[in-house]
Amino acid sequence: MTAITLPKADGRSEIYELSEARTFVVEPSAVLPRIAYSATHVVADPLADVDPWLTPAIDWDKTVAYRRYLWDLGLGVAEAMDTAQRGMGLDWNGAKDLIRHVVSAAKDVPEAVLASGCGTDQLTPGPDVTIDDIIAAYEEQMDYIEGLGGKLIIMASRALAAGATSPDDYAKVYDRILSQAKEPVIIHWLGEMFDPALVGYWGHADHYAAMDVALDVLADHADKVDGIKISLLDKDKEIAMRRRLPKNVKMYTGDDFNFAELILGDEEGCSHALLGIFDAIAPAASAALQALGRGDTAAYNAILEPTVPLSRHIFKAPTQFYKTGVVFMAYLNGHQDHFTLIGGQQSARSLPHLAELFRLADTAGLLLDRDLAVARMKAVLAVHGVEG
Repeated sequence: MTAITLPKADGRSEIYELSEARTFVVEPSAVLPRIAYSATHVVADPLADVDPWLTPAIDWDKTVAYRRYLWDLGLGVAEAMDTAQRGMGLDWNGAKDLIRHVVSAAKDVPEAVLASGCGTDQLTPGPDVTIDDIIAAYEEQMDYIEGLGGKLIIMASRALAAGATSPDDYAKVYDRILSQAKEPVIIHWLGEMFDPALVGYWGHADHYAAMDVALDVLADHADKVDGIKISLLDKDKEIAMRRRLPKNVKMYTGDDFNFAELILGDEEGCSHALLGIFDAIAPAASAALQALGRGDTAAYNAILEPTVPLSRHIFKAPTQFYKTGVVFMAYLNGHQDHFTLIGGQQSARSLPHLAELFRLADTAGLLLDRDLAVARMKAVLAVHGVEG
């Protein structure tokens, strides 16, 4: 039995014995019953001679290789989103390079599903930023992404959250942006638990009042909207909104706490997926969705239910630091050779947090090479002065 000594939250340590290995069977040509995007992390370049807190350095080969891995599993890629540390290490200039690299790579992958984040992060929110400035910033990013042949995910805007004086300002901005889109877009409503700067989005602190504003925007532009992703970590709010969507407008769950049951759905509908956790649990996500496509709900639940505690741990408050856990999973599973994030964000979670993540990933069967995962966990422990 493989074992490792891990720290506990109370400061003590325990000898942890790993579970039996698990294999996720994925058929490369299977058609999934839901559209499933993984919001995807970037792989930092730890050898770049830069100031990590100030200048992002990205390993483009490893970053693109991870997207190819996701495409091979049948998942889509949601590029340059929050999971890629957009606004937390990756600025618009870095996002442009990322989108360019990945759009180019997708051209070599038959039926690759890809959409890219379009926001206003070249603006610094402040009292001098006008609604017209915000529209112009969105238009700049739209022009760039669509000019590469990319599909748009219209991201929530910190500048709009800071500068809007009423719901009418949101309606004006989204009217201008959606009316120009070349093809239907995904709108992303990112909640304040992911980004505190977005509190009061759509002009209301109350999510249900905000939902009314968003639904009016969707109704007015249903022909330009593929779907909306809401990231509020509240299944009841997502279901309530899902039941009120205009015909042919999809709900993409962004609920990393309740995704399994929201994707499964109920008698009135289901959610598609655009999830940061799918980066960390990609083989399980693909295998579960394929089981669902075969009508095997029991297998779907058996695969995904053990991943929910892992996801809730990775996305626990303060939720904006979840990227640390996502990248730690990639490191444990050999998708990158180091545990480093742009912006130095590997330090955003504690060692006991990472140790519990290791346990939960093992329980979910998501340490794909247990010997490698143990060796890498021991390396992280050693850096913190702990013998594993």
